[in-house]
Amino acid sequence: MQKVILITGATAGFGRSCAYRFASAGWRLILIGRRHERLAQLQKELSAQTPVLTIPLDIRQRAEVFKRLENLPDEFRPVDVLVNNAGLALGLEPFGEGEVDNWENMIDTNIKGLLYVTRAILPGMIERNSGQIINLGSIAGNWSYPGGNVYGASKAFVNHLSRNLRADLYGKAIRVTCIEPGLAETEFSLVRFKGDQKRARQVYEGCQPLTSEDIAEMIYWVANLPPHVNVNSLEVMPTSQTWGNLRVFRQ
Repeated sequence: MQKVILITGATAGFGRSCAYRFASAGWRLILIGRRHERLAQLQKELSAQTPVLTIPLDIRQRAEVFKRLENLPDEFRPVDVLVNNAGLALGLEPFGEGEVDNWENMIDTNIKGLLYVTRAILPGMIERNSGQIINLGSIAGNWSYPGGNVYGASKAFVNHLSRNLRADLYGKAIRVTCIEPGLAETEFSLVRFKGDQKRARQVYEGCQPLTSEDIAEMIYWVANLPPHVNVNSLEVMPTSQTWGNLRVFRQ
C-alpha cells in the first residue's frame, strides 16, 4: 500500500520540493498551503504520478485545522509522515525596534500552527503505533545572530518541542526529527523583507546556498531510514557558511 505524507507550507520552498520528491517515489500526498492557485497547479502536475489531496488552509486557524485534518478521506488515512514545514521570518530589526505584528505572525505560524497540525495528526499515529513527524527548524534556533530575535526563538521552540515529543512518545514506534537548515535560497528572504527583491537577492550574492531540493532530499532520506533508526536532529549549512566569531564591542 502507498504511504501517505502530509506536508504543510507545500506551495513554495522546501514544502514544494518535498511534494515533487515524494511524488516521484509514489507516495500519496496531502498538500497544505494558503495559496489556492499554487495548490491547484501542484495537483495538476503531480496527480499523474500519485494521488494528491490539496487542502487550502491557514494553519494559524485552530478550529479549521482540526476540522479539516480530523476528517481526511479514507484513501489518505493513515498519515505515515507529517512534515511540519510551514513557517516564516519577518523583519531583521533589533528587538527594540521590532514590529509586534511581525512577532505575532511568526509565533502564530512557526509555533502555534505547528502545534495545531501535530495535535490533529499525532493521535492517529499513536493509535496505529506507527508514524513519523519531521519538523523544519533552523540553525537560527541554535545560533543567535543580530535581528534574529523572535524568529530564532520560535525555531528554538521547534527544536525543543521535537525533543520533548520524543520523550512523550517513549515506548511508541513513532519517530521525530528536527531538520535545521542554514542559508537556503527559497522565498524565505523575499518574505522576510516583504517583497523587497533587491534586498532578498543580496542575501545569496557571492555564495552557493542550499537549495530547496537539497533539503527535500534530506527529508526523503530521513523518512526512508529503517523504522528502528531515529535521527533526532539534522543541522545542515552550505559549505560557504559557518559560525561567526563571538563579537566584542570595544570603546
